[in-house]
Amino acid sequence: MRRVIQIVAALASLSVTSATALAQRPTGYPRSYDDLIGDARAERQVIVYANADTSEMAPVILAFQRRYPGVTVSYSDLGSNEMFRRFSTEARSGRMSADLVWSSAMDQQVKLINDGFAQAYASPEKPALPANAVWKNMGFGVTAEPIAYVYNKKAIANPPRSHAALEAMLRKDRKALTGKVATFDPARSNTGYLYLTQDYAITRDTGSLVEAMAATRPQLHITTEPMLRGVAEGKFSLAYNVIGSYAQERARRDPRIGVVFPEDYTIVMSRIAFIAREARHPAAAKLFLDFLLSREGQSLLAQHSLWPVRTDINGRRLPAAQARSIRVGPQLLVNLDRLTRQRFLREWQAALVSGAR
Repeated sequence: MRRVIQIVAALASLSVTSATALAQRPTGYPRSYDDLIGDARAERQVIVYANADTSEMAPVILAFQRRYPGVTVSYSDLGSNEMFRRFSTEARSGRMSADLVWSSAMDQQVKLINDGFAQAYASPEKPALPANAVWKNMGFGVTAEPIAYVYNKKAIANPPRSHAALEAMLRKDRKALTGKVATFDPARSNTGYLYLTQDYAITRDTGSLVEAMAATRPQLHITTEPMLRGVAEGKFSLAYNVIGSYAQERARRDPRIGVVFPEDYTIVMSRIAFIAREARHPAAAKLFLDFLLSREGQSLLAQHSLWPVRTDINGRRLPAAQARSIRVGPQLLVNLDRLTRQRFLREWQAALVSGAR
């Protein structure tokens, strides 16, 4: 289980003579936003459940609190499945829970919204977002992060640049790669399940690629970090379907790692945020969501490993012909159907067993 970190990003070093003077309405926002700022300052805090790494989010949280002094961010870094279970359990029981839920498990987020756990909000930042990043004024895609595979440069001199080339390498070098390939476990990681089902939706050739991967007896994980660490240390030669933004950030610091965004297609996921229907601090949640979507917030995300969803700021992005963005919407509910999921995971397990023979 992923470690849970609770932080309160306080601005003890900020000398404030007039909090009201600093908490100015952003340029272009309606005058009514002043009332929202006042309500948020009265609420004093916003509780956030998310799975963006705390270290990456600390500068964003600090910048938010500089803009809105008096509003503290309580940020819990949780695994996607744990977040889903914790929030839904707390919300159903009427206990104190998150005001803002923000996760890379896009299908789980859409399910929570569809099941009535979110409230609508007409964010002033909505016009600046891509049309496929907002659903029902409830679900907001905040990032646009490509899914990659990473490789150990010493083990693989000429990495494959497409899914077909990757499959060919897995078959050709099966013996050398046995036990040296890592990927998400779709049975334990909802993000891994999402990426793999997207692969199948894009091309039927995914079945053949999975068979080739299964023949190497892949090592299965529930988060990206151990896969990146394993590739860097040489434990793994390659890791498939990792979060590319994290991979590039790690590769900048570690020359042992190479990152490939497949040229035939690269899945692009977005971390979806929504405001809880029963949020105890709804005004502060709206402020924080708007900040994440604002030019300032998106620019801060771009400076770290979280690629921004907005296209009107300087940030990394793939060519349109290469990117296959996962649309925020009800189509993501299909793979959460219990029978559909059970059938998919049975076929996955059967491929693993067959490949291990």
